[in-house]
Amino acid sequence: MIRHQTNSSFAVSHNVAQAMLSTGADSAVALLHKHSSLTYGQLRESVTRVASELLALGHLKGDRIAILSENCLFQVIAYLAVIRAGLVAVPLPPELSIETLTNIARDAGIKDAFVSNRSLGRARAWTAAAQLRIISEADVCAFRRDPTGAFPEIDPARDLAALMFTSGSTGAPKGVMISHRNIDCNARDIISYMGLTAVDRVMVVLPFHYCFGASLLHTHLLAGGSLVLNDDFKLFPEATLQELQRTACTGLAGVPSTYQILLRKSRFTQMSFPSLRWFQQAGGKLPNAFIQELLGSFPGVRFFLMYGQTEATARLSYLPPARLADKLGSVGCGLPSTKLEVVEPNGTAVTPGSKETGEIVAAGENVALGYWNDPEETSKFFKHGKLHTGDIARVDSEGFIFIVERERELIKSGGNRVSAKEVEDIIAGLPQVVEVAVLGAPDDILGEAIHVFIELAPSASLTLQDVRAHCHRRLPAFKVPHEVHFIDRMPHNSSGKILKLKLKEILRARDPDQHAIAPCLAST
Repeated sequence: MIRHQTNSSFAVSHNVAQAMLSTGADSAVALLHKHSSLTYGQLRESVTRVASELLALGHLKGDRIAILSENCLFQVIAYLAVIRAGLVAVPLPPELSIETLTNIARDAGIKDAFVSNRSLGRARAWTAAAQLRIISEADVCAFRRDPTGAFPEIDPARDLAALMFTSGSTGAPKGVMISHRNIDCNARDIISYMGLTAVDRVMVVLPFHYCFGASLLHTHLLAGGSLVLNDDFKLFPEATLQELQRTACTGLAGVPSTYQILLRKSRFTQMSFPSLRWFQQAGGKLPNAFIQELLGSFPGVRFFLMYGQTEATARLSYLPPARLADKLGSVGCGLPSTKLEVVEPNGTAVTPGSKETGEIVAAGENVALGYWNDPEETSKFFKHGKLHTGDIARVDSEGFIFIVERERELIKSGGNRVSAKEVEDIIAGLPQVVEVAVLGAPDDILGEAIHVFIELAPSASLTLQDVRAHCHRRLPAFKVPHEVHFIDRMPHNSSGKILKLKLKEILRARDPDQHAIAPCLAST
């Protein structure tokens, strides 16, 4: 319905890691991290050597190998080496509980685990419980195998490159099965619409175990560009900006909290970045007020607003920078190789330009193969070769998609359906607000009461009455929050997304019979 064409790049007969390693010139810089760097020649040699060692250790095509690491050179080498060897990379957040890691290891049948120096201490309890062998940074440095051995043949459409763990409808981690072709298709589409080339250098503040972060690695290596790995952003956003300047990055990618923190808690808009030519934003809706502030502060930098899911490898659609002014709030149209439809429950497409809403359904070779070892969850979201996203949207007369809400995040209050994102967007228009999260909580009278959590900018002053008055001027009465909580720091996961489950835990910890408006709530 929106846009679809065949991508000739799918005709790959080789491993996608091989493709990523074959673009850049030997002497060109591929990766920078703190005071270290790797050229494409060095990266190719390291990856091929480690891949050969994995096969010599007895691993067979399709074996799952975990990677527990922060973003660093070791992590990239391990990830690419696993894929190059015809094995399946399973990158995992180091902060997961030992119980969760153990469950994942057993469910995925993980054989070995690459573990960075920073994660070695806590990983030992996990690997012991799951009976895994650790491959450390010291081990990788000691590998001396001649990288000339044969590698398994790959069927790009069927063979897995990675298991990317995300939460399914049950909230439990689900391993999304990503094939070599999935990565190749999605990465080349992104390269095409962004115009990425070998001169591009991206500042990476998103973890590679997250599909958005992984897409930055895939796209920039396939384009022959380079990546600056930064794992200090959350603690030192100002230092990240200085590194952005020093390393002459052409791009910065982030989730909403990335830009909200930069705009409210750093000197971002007072600094100059002469090499910067684009921003990427995905991972949730950045409120319109922040988008407009970015555009006003950096008029020469193109802003690529994008929409995607792990189940689509990374990206499903994008809004061209030239259409931000007249399509603000839209996630754009499908990628060149992705067909997007917005359909009603009976499968009928909604009428463009109407007020009809439906679920976004995607088809294309970027759509993953399903959930690992979970046919029940797979059947819910992967139907007849199409991904059912669970996102509710409408389509305008030009075919641009506007997400209304995720079905599971709609608040049903007093018989009305309230979009959490709509209320968040309104409150984010207050200049004192860094981040805002809206959620529903059980209420004896309303069914669900609308609760708002707000993190304020340093030294900012805002009252409960200010927030409610601001909402009353812009929203119907039934959408005005019932309770407002000011929080010292918004809880995030390692990808930078707000942890609404954590906020719900905070509410549940309070007196269940207390329904009065609470003007202040400290973070936990």
